[in-house]
Amino acid sequence: MSSSDTYLRRRLRGVAVGLLTPFDDELRVAHGKLAENARTLADEGIETFLAAANISEYHSLSQRERVEVTETSVDALPSDACVLAGVGGSTADARELIEAYDRVGVDGMMIMPPDHTYLHERGLLRYYEKLDEATDTPLVPYVKGFDPSVAYLRDLTHIDGVVGIKYALEDPVKLGAGVAAGADDVVWVDGLAEPYAVSFWNEGIEGFSAGVSNFRPEVGLALFDALSDADWERARTIRDLTLPYQNFRDSTGRDNDIPGAVSVSAVKKGLELAGLHGGRVREPIRPLSPEDERRAEELYAQLDDDIERVIG
Repeated sequence: MSSSDTYLRRRLRGVAVGLLTPFDDELRVAHGKLAENARTLADEGIETFLAAANISEYHSLSQRERVEVTETSVDALPSDACVLAGVGGSTADARELIEAYDRVGVDGMMIMPPDHTYLHERGLLRYYEKLDEATDTPLVPYVKGFDPSVAYLRDLTHIDGVVGIKYALEDPVKLGAGVAAGADDVVWVDGLAEPYAVSFWNEGIEGFSAGVSNFRPEVGLALFDALSDADWERARTIRDLTLPYQNFRDSTGRDNDIPGAVSVSAVKKGLELAGLHGGRVREPIRPLSPEDERRAEELYAQLDDDIERVIG
């Protein structure tokens, strides 16, 4: 077991915050604002960061921009911060990103959910094997958007470079089966944020990605402490205070029937309300409508009151 594997396993056992990409009025990356967000979150106790991730609008960034926002994040953060960078696309494009991220000095490669219309579990496993062959940096596959078998989850944990799995399926039973069947040294992470952290913890997760904790990190840190202490009543109380804003993130927005369409825009609004930088969004994501802006402000005020009451 390499020191980099051991380090990443330890840092996955915590709260992983996504670094959203602030865009200016011309939809260019605002690197200075990204760096300020990263430094502020680190100062508030966050140790693990996701750069060029789904919530960073990965699919709206060019290959060059993915590398640039990751480099900005690594440069802005303390030397002991852990940074995972999003990798996806064709095998050739993914390997190109991996090589660039290795030059930047990331701690892990978060392999994005597959965006192919047609998938084969054995073919997907081979894809991960080829990416593993391209680097000594550990991999964390992101399982979302399809319904894999337990055998697939088991075999995924046995790829040499895989040290963690970000599990984002609304199926705790399959999670528990995958954890039981998989390699003992792989860290499972809840990829559905705070609402699922309590139930998933009991199935074997050891960390979770941020929802409202992307802009109010004290929530995720307090929730992780409660889970670690097996203080289930406090964990549920903290989980519950995240639900109104998280449920808002799942909504469709105006003139749309697809759930979750406002998710990134809602988090960017939360960043701004918390005194951080949100910025514009790129297509196909849409900004919040005026009605949703007001709703976000109301929900943030409620969240702020609840944090003061529960966490202090």
